[in-house]
Amino acid sequence: MRRFTSTPAPLTLSFLDGHRVPEPELVVGVLGATSFVGNRLFAREFTQISDRDYSWIAFSRNLQKLTDEETGRVHWCMLNDNPLAADKQKIEYWICLAPIWVLPEYFPLLKSRGARRIVALSSTSRFTKEHSIDLTEQKLANRLADGEHQLISWAEQHQIEWIIVRTTMIYGWGRDQNITMISRFIQRFGFVPLLGKAEGLRQPIHVDDVAQFCHLALFKKNITNKAYNISGGESLSYKKMVERIFTTLGIKPFFFHLPLMFFRIIITFLHIFPRFKKVSVGMAKRMNQDLTFSNKDVKRDFEFEPRGFELSKDDVGK
Repeated sequence: MRRFTSTPAPLTLSFLDGHRVPEPELVVGVLGATSFVGNRLFAREFTQISDRDYSWIAFSRNLQKLTDEETGRVHWCMLNDNPLAADKQKIEYWICLAPIWVLPEYFPLLKSRGARRIVALSSTSRFTKEHSIDLTEQKLANRLADGEHQLISWAEQHQIEWIIVRTTMIYGWGRDQNITMISRFIQRFGFVPLLGKAEGLRQPIHVDDVAQFCHLALFKKNITNKAYNISGGESLSYKKMVERIFTTLGIKPFFFHLPLMFFRIIITFLHIFPRFKKVSVGMAKRMNQDLTFSNKDVKRDFEFEPRGFELSKDDVGK
C-alpha cells in the first residue's frame, strides 16, 4: 500500500505490443477541502487505497495557511482563478465535501475538468430531521435531499459515476459541532439537561472513518451510482453517549431531567452564547428518538467497519 502523495508520482510501466508505456498519474479533485472532513482527508496515516499513484488538487475560495508539509502534499487551486480555463489539468476523480446542496454550483467545473466519478458527502439528517418541530432543521433536510437529487440527475445525464455518502453524527479531534459542543457545555456549566430518559440510540462516527470511507468509495471498482448510510460501529443511548463525554473529560456525570417547557427556556438562555446558537428544541426532542442506520451494505460492498464510540482527550477538545 502506498502513502498519499501530491508530489509527481513515479511512472508505472506497462507493456503494450512489447513496448513499455508510462501510465498517467491519477489526479483527484477535492471540493470542501477546508471542511471538518476535508481536514482529515489528506492525513498521512491513511494508506493509499488505489493501486495507482495519485495527487490531490484542492479547490478553495480563500488562501490557506498551510504548513510546509501540507504544501508539499496538496496542490491548492483558487476558485476565483478561472478554474474553467480550457488549458487546466484534467481531473476525472472527485471527492466533494462541501454541503451537497451547493454542489450544483460546481457542475460546470466538474464537467470542464472531465469528471468521471464523484463521491459526495451528505448526511442522514436528510431523514432524521425531515419532520423536526424546528423549521430550520426541516429546511436542512430538504436541502440535503434536493442536493442529492440534483447530483444524481446531472451525473446520470452526463454518464458520470456517483456515490453518495450519508453519515450519522460525526465527531473527532475537537472540531465537530456535536460531541465538542456537548463537551464545551459540560466544561462551562458542569451538567447536562436531558429531556425525559434520553434513551434514543445514537451511532457517532469518527471523522477519520468518514475520510477513509471516502477513499474506499472513490476507488472501489464495480460499485457505481449508489447511496450509502454510514454510521459508527456502536449503538448507545443519548444519555450513555453523554456519560462517556463526562468520563473522558474526567468529570463526574451530572444530569437534570427536565420537561420540554423548561428546555425552551434553557435554549433561549443558551442563545446568548455564540457557540451555542445552533442548539434547538428539535435537538432536545430527538434525545428520545432512535437515529440509527445499518452498516450492512457498507460492510458487504467495502469490507469496512467503522470503530465504536471511542473518545480521546483530543476528541472532546481538552
